[in-house]
Amino acid sequence: MKPILFITQKLPTEAVAELHDVYEVRMWPEEERNAPREKLLEEVKEAQALWTMLGDQIDRELFELAPHLKIVVNLAVGYNNVDLDAAREHNVIVTNTPDVLTETTADLTFALMLATARRLVEAERTVRNGEWQAWTPMGMTGQNVHGSTVGIIGMGRIGEAVCRRAQGFNMEVIYHNRTRKSLEDADYAELDDLLKHSDFVVILAPLTEQTKGMIGERELALMKDTAILINCGRGGIVDEQALYEALNSNAIWGAGLDVFEQEPLPLDHPLQTLSNLTVTPHIGSATVQTRYAMMELNKKALLACANSKPIKNRVC
Repeated sequence: MKPILFITQKLPTEAVAELHDVYEVRMWPEEERNAPREKLLEEVKEAQALWTMLGDQIDRELFELAPHLKIVVNLAVGYNNVDLDAAREHNVIVTNTPDVLTETTADLTFALMLATARRLVEAERTVRNGEWQAWTPMGMTGQNVHGSTVGIIGMGRIGEAVCRRAQGFNMEVIYHNRTRKSLEDADYAELDDLLKHSDFVVILAPLTEQTKGMIGERELALMKDTAILINCGRGGIVDEQALYEALNSNAIWGAGLDVFEQEPLPLDHPLQTLSNLTVTPHIGSATVQTRYAMMELNKKALLACANSKPIKNRVC
């Protein structure tokens, strides 16, 4: 009898096809939302493998209900939705999808910088709504990207990829990281200094106990009133109420967010009322090529587990 694999959201047929040879594949049939919590907890009672998304909470309760579970593959480079301590205690392997989304996420980061600085969403809406009456000297004026200073918080692979793109815009790059790096095109700065001097503050750090809430009222007050905050890291790093107040009072010029404390972002969230905020629905890795590459890494881990072979991209 084949081991059971439960997939918490509908994936393309071709991404899953090979797994049918070694697993009894059970897949939630909806692409637009994850399997409900009660369905997930029901399935793990029999499953030997789980293929999960960032929206799934893979916590201690789940592991305690899953006596046969051997592996969880998470379709993301981040894995803060998985309780790794509980996974280790239950001898469950957890894998992620590193490296393949670096350049794609850097592209999206730069796109948010450009869209926010040049007010692209607001400008397009003006045209579509018939509000464009005439050219005006200061109409739809934004901020320069070229020649500005970008401060990167979290100089990992994605941060370095953003740094490379910044060179093409003749930008000065400073960064803050847990450890200093030997980089030719970027200078290390303490966090407060980075916030004071950057025209763009770009967050690319993972969500940890150390980074949770690291950008709050005090930190936002250090930024220039012409500065733009970009977050393509994790939502919990930024205090969203403090960000709302900073944007609403024009204490900073604008922000571009791809990640949020609660996802999806509720329609009644105060951030939704701001015209100087650009928002995207967590699409950092959302290209066809990158998403298939991520699925391929997860699939290889599942096949390796089923065939008792070494498993790559383990986080525990």
